[in-house]
Amino acid sequence: PPRDELGLTVFFTGLSGSGKSTIANILRVKLDEIGGRKVTLLDGDLVRKNLSSELTFSKEHRNVNILRIGFVAAEITKHGGLAICAPIAPYDAIRKQVRAGVSAHGGFVLVHVATPLEVCEQRDRKGLYAMARAGKIKEFTGISDPYEAPEDADLVIQTTEMSAEAACDEVVRYLRAEGYL
Repeated sequence: PPRDELGLTVFFTGLSGSGKSTIANILRVKLDEIGGRKVTLLDGDLVRKNLSSELTFSKEHRNVNILRIGFVAAEITKHGGLAICAPIAPYDAIRKQVRAGVSAHGGFVLVHVATPLEVCEQRDRKGLYAMARAGKIKEFTGISDPYEAPEDADLVIQTTEMSAEAACDEVVRYLRAEGYL
């Protein structure tokens, strides 16, 4: 079938505080308005709370969490829906594994929300970066654990240069240009 009839996953990745969830929420509303597919938002924090609450933040458990998100997204995509995922997903190999799993059933678009660490720290309403820098949170992405920026992103968004609404519009333009909408 043509791309606009296939299931699709839009997978956001970026540091904590980069704007992934904000953009993903706006995108969910816009795609609901456009219509054509059922839209499901798999936000990183909500998935961790409801699907992966027993996991720690070790590399192994982070990978398990992302693979779970990828499995759910692949199921949504397989059945013609549109999944929007917004986890940190810091490790390249796992993102590639999720891409392969979802792509077997439909479309996959990787969006890197490339907000610099300094900006993410300034936006940090929960104080997580400060706690990580003080050693109170171990294995925190960007501080004591690496974030592997994707070299295979389909779209890179710089949120320091645009609003979340403008970033969402950029995603929608990309999806239209690629024939998904």
